[in-house]
Amino acid sequence: MSDPRPGARQASRLPAPAPTRVRYAIVPVPRLSLQTVARRSGVHPDLIRRFVALGLVEAERDAFGGLVFEPTAPAALARVQRLRTGLCLNYASIGLVLDLLDRISMLEAALRRAGTRSETPPWT
Repeated sequence: MSDPRPGARQASRLPAPAPTRVRYAIVPVPRLSLQTVARRSGVHPDLIRRFVALGLVEAERDAFGGLVFEPTAPAALARVQRLRTGLCLNYASIGLVLDLLDRISMLEAALRRAGTRSETPPWT
């Protein structure tokens, strides 16, 4: 039998909404302001804003629209600066190198968890 309500048949074909995942921090995570990160890393705030725009450093916006960073941001900035000065890479290349290094770290961690990684490399 058909449903007398118009549109009831179409509504039944719609996929169920995906459950939203809400995460609450047990302990508040301290955030660093742009000025604090600039002072700790020795990098000009404008350059940090550029790194955020390029996706080289992670940042969020606070309630007032200002940039806030994780406590690890100065170390991430130092990594970007080392790649820039040490290897003379441009910013697009730095993004690629950072992605590859992160991927290598994830693969090595997976190998360690699986117990298949030996201490000596296979080429020695």
